[in-house]
Amino acid sequence: MRIRALLAASCLGLMLAFPVLSHAVTLLPVDEAAKQPDFFTFRAQLQVAVAKRDKAAVLAVVSKNIQNGFGDDNGINDFKKNWAIDKPNSPLWETLGTVLALGGGFNQDGSFNAPYISSHWPVKGDLDAFENIAIIGNKVNVRATPKPDGKILQTLSYDIVALNSADHGNDQWVAIKLPNGKKGYVARSFTRSAVDYRAFFEKVGGRWQMTALLAGD
Repeated sequence: MRIRALLAASCLGLMLAFPVLSHAVTLLPVDEAAKQPDFFTFRAQLQVAVAKRDKAAVLAVVSKNIQNGFGDDNGINDFKKNWAIDKPNSPLWETLGTVLALGGGFNQDGSFNAPYISSHWPVKGDLDAFENIAIIGNKVNVRATPKPDGKILQTLSYDIVALNSADHGNDQWVAIKLPNGKKGYVARSFTRSAVDYRAFFEKVGGRWQMTALLAGD
């Protein structure tokens, strides 16, 4: 299956990367969906279905062999079970809605990978996806303490920064280490990991399907 080959190549790139970010790197938002009008329309329709929590419409585009992770719990039945899709508070709606809203890019085989943090994460250099994180906003404050009124050290705009391995932050704040060595905190809502949830879409039998929705590696 093509999606497995793409994931394997992606994971290899992550393992070959070095862990420490010693210089500023920018990862600007990218959305290549409009390059293929039929996919652009498909995604727009899927976004509407997700916003409406239309279970039938979403399941209609989920591949029967969808990859849900890197174990054996794959396929549409495990997809339904893992996401508790029959429950009104299923985490699927927020997770997939966020993934679709963050753009993405086409792979060489024509499949689409969302969000852009995953599709365009640099695979060369010192950008280990487990040791670094992307800032997904413009002029995002870096604070000295994990508080809304903490002293502002500087701002970041769509940068990739190192995680502070000695401080895991909390539910609202991510602890980071800047290239100059300073440590600070960024609101979690303005960050995204390259190994957070991402989706893959392929054209199968003439129609687009979601062939993977997973996190980690």
